[in-house]
This record gives sequence, structure tokens and C-alpha cells, in this order.
Amino acid sequence: MKKTLIALLGGVTALALVLVLLAPRLLGFSVTRLDDAGGVATAMGAKLACSGHFISGFGHERIVDDLASYSPVNRLLELEYGERSVSAALLGMARASATYREGLGCTLDIGDTGALDRVELAPLATRDEEWPRGNTVSTIDARLQQQVEEVLARDNAAGRQTRALVVVQDGRLVAEAYGPGIDAQTPLLGWSMGKSLTAILQGRLEALGLAGSLEGPVFPEWESDARARIGLEDLLQMSSGLGFDETYAPGSDSTRMLFGAHSASGVALASPAAREPGSHFSYSSGTTNLIARWVHQRLGGDVQASVDFFRDELLRPLGMAHTVFEPDPSGIFVGSSYIYASGRDWARLGQLMLGGGELDGRRLLEPDWVARATSPNSSANDPRYGYQFWLNGGGDTLRYPELPADAYFMRGNRKQVVMVSPSTNTVVVRLGWSSGAYPTGSNFASILAALPARPDGA
Repeated sequence: MKKTLIALLGGVTALALVLVLLAPRLLGFSVTRLDDAGGVATAMGAKLACSGHFISGFGHERIVDDLASYSPVNRLLELEYGERSVSAALLGMARASATYREGLGCTLDIGDTGALDRVELAPLATRDEEWPRGNTVSTIDARLQQQVEEVLARDNAAGRQTRALVVVQDGRLVAEAYGPGIDAQTPLLGWSMGKSLTAILQGRLEALGLAGSLEGPVFPEWESDARARIGLEDLLQMSSGLGFDETYAPGSDSTRMLFGAHSASGVALASPAAREPGSHFSYSSGTTNLIARWVHQRLGGDVQASVDFFRDELLRPLGMAHTVFEPDPSGIFVGSSYIYASGRDWARLGQLMLGGGELDGRRLLEPDWVARATSPNSSANDPRYGYQFWLNGGGDTLRYPELPADAYFMRGNRKQVVMVSPSTNTVVVRLGWSSGAYPTGSNFASILAALPARPDGA
């Protein structure tokens, strides 16, 4: 027994020494933030494992591999899968859990989550009609399909983990390919592509006459200080001037917001004014969650009303039956990060924008809003960003020189991309889990080059 204890203590001591020596380089955080890091690791593990398991239908091995792509320390997580929950523990230092609710996805168990338990949802029906109205697809182009399959195979042979590629031209789904264990109905995490969806929610409110003024102050908490000058458009264009820390490290604003707070938007709401509104583009996930908070408040601050609005005003009319937008523990959507949707559903969102706010004969957004959403901002440092959409043009250089200048994008961590290309009347969706570089420009250019010939004048 004594020898066993000595061996165990020796192992723990050795592990501690490894953490001290290698944490900054190997694990991505300083050992001085070990407590914060343990909390982030377990919360991230519980949240992503819960969503991956219950929404995407992933197995344990894929979930652990996905988590380990952020830090090797995540392989040390002990994940326990319950009937509707997942818990994560790390070497006795920290523990976290997340709960799955049908239609709402997974939410970390932080504070009072009773409002989520009281939400009632009617199922989202699928239709046996041609895409985009339904999920029948009879418009595949053989040559383009071969090209898309080759891109996916080449990506995965190189370890890029492309999980879905979908191409829409002239409103028809003309090619799609999926990685192992993924199909046309699998909801996949879009990470920051949720920012574009959050902007679309604001646009839908505007189309219905429910948005009110775009001028500040946006929130009552800002009325008596410099933040009163921040308007909603400043938030939409990531030029609010707020001093929000977007660094993804233990203890930062971003990690507290996503993995430690009862109210994600509450973290950003407390950010101080740091620059003149509208003068400087600064990418900020906190800004998007402030827009989600604004949407929630415009709908009466009621969780049921917010969920109903999202499902009734976007999902149902767009035929998006394989999409889940997850709320934080307080009940407000985490607009910056937590939306799962199938490749076809992401393509529907892209087609809505390409159609000037209309899809399949149903207008959801005003053309003027779409034009503003895809126009450069007025910042001095980088105007190539609209209303939560990345623009290819609008600045001194193109983001992707290989792609059309008028293209714009939803983009998310692990190289999630939805490209909308008006000049080619095309939407291209790429979903995957690439921790390194991804050749978006060259891959998408090869897909555009293989598009079916269009009628003269089209």
C-alpha cells in the first residue's frame, strides 16, 4: 500500500512538473492561471461534449479528438454521459456539467436555468419537397459533384477534417459531399458563423417594424456614460469602441463569457468605452452577444418569446429543420458562437442573403437591410466587414484574391465558411474542424471554376 501511495504521489508530482514547464508552450496557458484553466477546460469539455453527443450525434472518440485540437490537456478530461447531460472533470481540480434540452441544445449548468426548463416547443417539420423548401434534391450536377468530392477527399487526406461541402447555384443545390459519419441532416457547429445569423435576427425585427431606432444608447446601463454614443449599427459593424478582451485564454472576457458566466452578454455589457464609436474595427464576440441581448429585450425579455420568434420567423419559413441555436444559462441566445445547423441549412441562410432577403418566394429581410449588411463599414483600419459578415472587397486588398470581389462570408472557428457570391449567383458552404490553415481561396475557386455553364445573360 505504501509503495502504491509513493508511486501515485510521484506520478502527480511528475505531472505537476510537466504542467509547470510545458504549460505556456504545449497547453496554451500559464501555470499561474491553472485554476482558471481547469475551469475553462471542464466547462468547454462539458459544453462541447454535450452538444456534440446530443445534437451532432458524435461518439466519444470524435468528441475527445475535437476537444484536444484546442489543447492536449483536454485528453485528460473525464467525460460522463448522462441521459440528458454531460459532466467533465479534470484531475480533481475542476468539474462542470451541461444539460441538453430538446430544441434548445446544451447549456452549462451555471446558476438558475429554470427559464429554459419552462420553454415549450412544437417540432420543426421536414417537407418532402425540392430544396430549399424541403429536403429532396434532384438537381445535382455530375461534373461539379465530382469536383466537390475531390476537394473533400483531398482535404481529409491532408488532415483538414472537412465534414460538409454544399454548393448552391441559381437557387438550386447542385453538389454536396460529407465526411465520415456526417450526412445532409447532421447539425454541425458553426462557431462564429452564428454572428451572421444574429445580425439576420436583427434584420428580421427591422423588416417587421419592431427594431426601433439604430441610434444609441442601446442599453439603459449605458445612458449616463460615454457608451451612450454607441449605436446598434456600431455593434453590428464591430466598431463599437468597447474595450472587450477577445483573447481566448483562461480568465479573459471571451472565455468567461462562453464558459463561466450565467449571462454571456452581461460580460460584454460591462465593457468600458475605449475608442470613439464607429472609428475602429475590432472583432469582438462580446459585441454579437450584445446584439443577441438587444433582440431578446426587443421581444420583451422573455425566453419563450425569443425562442418562438427565432423558430417561427426564421427556421420555419426557411425550412431549417436541422438547426439548433443554444442559449446561455440566463436564456439569451449565445449569438457569437453556439449554433448548430446542417450543411443544407447553412446554405439556406446563404441563399436568403443572396436573394436579397427572399427565399423560395418568401421575403424575410428588406433589400435595403441586405445592402447595408454587405457594405463596408466606416472604420479607419479595416472597412471589409458589414453587419457581422466578412467582405472580400471594400478595402485596399481582397481577403481572398482568388475569389470574386463582391463575395462575402460567414466565418467561424475551425474554418467554418459560408460564401455568398452575387456575381456567380452561388453559395458555397464548408464545415469542418481544421485547427491549422485552410485553403479557402483556392478550394472555393476550384469549385467556382467547375460550376455548370449558365444561360447567356444569367
